Amino acid sequence: MASTKSDSSPQLDGFEPDPTLTNDDLKPTTASQRTFSWWEMASLWIGLVVGVPSYYLAGSLVDLGMAWWQGIATVVIANVILLVPLVLTGHPGTKYGISFPVLARSSFGIRGAHIPTLLRAFVGCGWYGIETWIGGEAIFLLLPKVIKQSSLSQSLPWLGTSPLEFACFITFWFAQLTVVWKGIEGIRDLEKYSAPILIILTSSFLLWAYVKAGGFGHMLSISSKLSSSEFWSLFFPSLTANISFWATVALNIPDFTRYAKSQTDQILGQAGLPIFMGAFTFVGLAITCSTQVIFGHVISSPIQLLGQIGGVTTTILAIIGISLATVTTNIAANVVAPANALVNLSPSRFTFRRGAILTALLGIAFQPWRLLQTSESFVYTWLVGYSALLGPIGGIILADYYLIRRAELSIKDLYSLSPYGAYYYSGGYNLAAIAALIMGILPVIPGFLQKVGLISTVPETLAVIYNNAWFFSFFSAGFIYWVLSSFKGKQDTPTTLDSLLPPTAA
Repeated sequence: MASTKSDSSPQLDGFEPDPTLTNDDLKPTTASQRTFSWWEMASLWIGLVVGVPSYYLAGSLVDLGMAWWQGIATVVIANVILLVPLVLTGHPGTKYGISFPVLARSSFGIRGAHIPTLLRAFVGCGWYGIETWIGGEAIFLLLPKVIKQSSLSQSLPWLGTSPLEFACFITFWFAQLTVVWKGIEGIRDLEKYSAPILIILTSSFLLWAYVKAGGFGHMLSISSKLSSSEFWSLFFPSLTANISFWATVALNIPDFTRYAKSQTDQILGQAGLPIFMGAFTFVGLAITCSTQVIFGHVISSPIQLLGQIGGVTTTILAIIGISLATVTTNIAANVVAPANALVNLSPSRFTFRRGAILTALLGIAFQPWRLLQTSESFVYTWLVGYSALLGPIGGIILADYYLIRRAELSIKDLYSLSPYGAYYYSGGYNLAAIAALIMGILPVIPGFLQKVGLISTVPETLAVIYNNAWFFSFFSAGFIYWVLSSFKGKQDTPTTLDSLLPPTAA
C-alpha cells in the first residue's frame, strides 16, 4: 500500500535491500506509520461487511432451502472459524511491519512468493469486478424511467448485459479510482468515517422493513425446505462458501495489520467479525423476508428493492448507502492485495496506484454480471471454487511461520537475493511450498470441473472434497509442507531479531 511517510524504516537501517525486492510500498512500516487503533481495525471490518454481496449471500442460503436461523448460524460459525487464521496471519504484519507479499517470501521463497500473491490478486480482480457491477446497478437505479425503458436497456447476447447497464458499470469503475489515489491514509479515513454512516443507514432500512411488514413474524415462520440429509449436504459447501467469502482478506490481512499500533489492537479490531457478519446477515434475511409481506413476492436484491420503494429521498439515500458500502468493501478487500502483488512482481515498474489501475482493468475482464446470475453460480462456483486456491496458501504460510520458524523472521533476508539468505532456497523458490500448493489444489479440480459443466460426473469422494475445498486444501497443504520441510532438517532461524520493531508492535 502506498506509503505516506518518507522516513526510513528502522528495520532496514544499515542494510541496503535489493532494489528488485523493495520500494516505498514494500518496506516495513515505521513507528510513525502505525496509526491503526482497534477501533480503526474494527471500522475496516464494518466497512467490509456492510455491502450488497454480504446481503446477497444471506439471502442465497435461504433461497437454497435453509431456514432463516440456519442461514445465520452457518454464517456465524464460518466467521468464527475464519477468525483464527485472520488473527494468526495478521500477527507477522504487526510484529514486523511487512505486507502479505513480503511475508510470502519466507515460505515460498524470494521469487516463489509471486505464485501465491498473483493467485490472491487473480481472485481480488474478480471480486473487484463484482463489487463494481453492484455500484453500477446503484447508478442505474438513479436513471429516469424513460431511459431505463429505452432500447439501450435491452440485453445483448454477446455481451451478457445491456449497453446501459454496462455504461453504468464503467462509470462507477472510474469513480472508484479517485479513492485509491490517496493511498493508505485515504483508505483509513474512508473506512473510519463511513462505518457509523453505514450502521445508521442499515438500521434505518431494517426499521422501515419492520414497520411496513408489521414485525418479523413472517421471517421467523420460515422453516427449512430441506430434509436432514439434504441440509447437511448443503451445510458443508455453504460453510466453505462463507469461509471463502473472507478467505481473501484472511490471506492478505498483513497488508492492514502492518499499520496496527499493537497486537492487541489488531486482535480486538478483528474479533468483532463474527458479530458484524451475524448481525448483517440477520438484517439481510429480515428485509428480504419482509418483502414477501410488503410486496407479495420476495425481492432478494437490495438494489431492486430500493427501486421498488421509489421516492426521491429514498433513492438518494440508497445511492449514497450502496455506493459507500461498495467502495469501502471494494477498495480495502479487492484493490490492496492485487496492487501489492504487482508491486512485489516488479517494484521498479509498479507503484500502488499503477497496480490498482491494472486490477480495475482485469475486473472488467471477469464479466461479473455473469457470476451473479444465480445463487448457485455465486456460492458454489465462484466462492467455493476460488477457496481451493487460497486455502493451501494460508495453510502453508501459517505452517511455515508458526511450526517451522516459531514466529521468528529475518527481515534483512526477506529483502535479499543472496544465495546464502534464509529464504533463497533453490534459486529463490521453495520447492516444498510449491509442491504442497499443487498437492493441495489437485484433488479439488475434478469437482470444480463438474460444477462448471466441463465433465458430467465425478466419484462421490471427489465431490465431497470440492464441497469442503477450503478445509481440505488448507489442512492438507499445510501438513504436506510441514512434512516436506521436516525432511530437509530444521530450518535455520535468525540468530538476531534484526532490531526490528517499535516496542508496541512485538
